[in-house]
Amino acid sequence: MDFVTLDANYQFNGFYDEMLAAAGRPRPPYRRLYEQLNRLGPQELQRRHGLAMEMFRNHGITFAVYPDAQGTEKVFPFDVIPRVIGARTWRRLESGLKQRLRALNLFLDDVYGRKLILRQGGISTEIVLSSSLYMREVEGLAVPHGIHCHIAGIDLVRDGRGDFFVLEDNLRTPSGASYVQANRYVMKRILPDLFAGYPVRPVEGYVHELLRHLRWLAPSGVDDPTVVLLTPGINNSAYYEHLYLAKQMGVELVEGSDLVVDADHVFMRTTRGLRPVHVIYRRIDDEWLDPIFGRQESLVGVAGLVNAYRAGNVAIANALGNGVADDKAVYTLVPKLVRYYLDEDPILPNVETYLCAIDSERRYVLEHLDSLVVKTVDSSGGYGMLIGPISSQEEREEFRRRIEAAPRAFIAQPVVALSVQPVLDGGSFRRGHQDLRPFVLTGPDIYVTPGGLTRVALKPGSLVVNSSQGGGSRDTWVMAQEDSPTGEFEDGDA
Repeated sequence: MDFVTLDANYQFNGFYDEMLAAAGRPRPPYRRLYEQLNRLGPQELQRRHGLAMEMFRNHGITFAVYPDAQGTEKVFPFDVIPRVIGARTWRRLESGLKQRLRALNLFLDDVYGRKLILRQGGISTEIVLSSSLYMREVEGLAVPHGIHCHIAGIDLVRDGRGDFFVLEDNLRTPSGASYVQANRYVMKRILPDLFAGYPVRPVEGYVHELLRHLRWLAPSGVDDPTVVLLTPGINNSAYYEHLYLAKQMGVELVEGSDLVVDADHVFMRTTRGLRPVHVIYRRIDDEWLDPIFGRQESLVGVAGLVNAYRAGNVAIANALGNGVADDKAVYTLVPKLVRYYLDEDPILPNVETYLCAIDSERRYVLEHLDSLVVKTVDSSGGYGMLIGPISSQEEREEFRRRIEAAPRAFIAQPVVALSVQPVLDGGSFRRGHQDLRPFVLTGPDIYVTPGGLTRVALKPGSLVVNSSQGGGSRDTWVMAQEDSPTGEFEDGDA
């Protein structure tokens, strides 16, 4: 029995379905998977889903939602149907991501240094330097190897035609890499037969590559560097990830109180005394990292850390000040950055974006609030948004006032018709929207996780995939080859 026809409510509604070209017609990369899912049937898949959630609970694979008044940790929602990306499609995405990170790192090194792109009029000086995320305090501060962003999470979406676009860049403390590992671990145990005959690229190498890239950052002359992961503590929403990555890398997970700075060197408190620290993978935002440098009330930072960083005695990943490249207004300039620094056309386009700081674009936004998605330039996690088509008149009027009062703080985009794929929902199937966050490591080379984190909107009809807004995730399969005589592992509409 065809598993999609089990639910009469499953509809395409003009969205690009990544699994199905039409009802009963799976796309080439999904054909064998589609047959296997049919053989299992929805009841058995639902049973396996229950096993998956039990594994997530037993392994403590959770996240916390800050608006939850109880501070409740929740099991990370999961869908058992994997997403499949053909080898040819992935090669293009990988090339585009590497290109984008090369340009963004050159931009960060330039904008905090000589500012050639601003002096030569390559991009708007006003847009860049007016960013609330631009840190004048780190101007002229040399960073190891000139690399500012060592770990990036780039959010990709697929539109109604199946084309990929970059929705936003996350260059400060991107999260989600641990769930990529967890999803694969669980899938291999609850549905091992699905992998049979599929040349799926492994994702387990991410942790090894992360440690290799971090060790490479160590100050010169240090042969065996000590790397630590600095967490704000157990109450952070991504604490599970901090714990997981530290354990898998074999490095210490530390809080601010575990570190001390003496004579511009960083040490870790241990039962055997102070131990030098050479590289810090920090998961604390800039302003909380050092109470001398940033927020004086910070209880999670390390006093004097930035001075040790300035002195070149410790490397910090990611570097301070990366937020200017995360700014959603600066995001609109990335295609120009690619052309300016690399003299290349961008491989991955941006989503069309309107800058409210520009008079003509602001007027358009204010006239079309009911059809646009409006975002604050420094927001994340799906917060601070207006989704025009489902908003109330009162909400639109509130955003109108906010935009008119502080236009630089807002951008707007058309509602992207995010691609869909069947989602298991209580023994039946319906379509669920999804995006993709590959993780990119920049160091001695540029490494892109094969696939990354696919986030799925599990609320029926929702376009918001963030876990904080009711979204979940699924395993992402990148094919290692496409040389099947039938083209079985190749992307396509057939």
